[in-house]
Amino acid sequence: MPYYQTWEEFARAAEQLYLTAPVKVRVVLKYRHCDGNLRIKVTDDAVCLQYKTDQAQDVKKIEKLHGKLMRLMVSKESGAMETD
Repeated sequence: MPYYQTWEEFARAAEQLYLTAPVKVRVVLKYRHCDGNLRIKVTDDAVCLQYKTDQAQDVKKIEKLHGKLMRLMVSKESGAMETD
């Protein structure tokens, strides 16, 4: 499971993975204080996308992507519940 080198590639791939299998996708954030690393993993058990950073400026980018994925999850679920 290699890490993506650029944020833009990772964000694009993570969003695409979510859009292809919204029910299966999980997002995991992990911070290791001893290393000062923040890791984000997006997986659907078949494909695993990972990004690691130790830069404070990347935290905002991760937070923005995480919020975007959460909004997509809520909008899909609320749309499905309205039709039932």
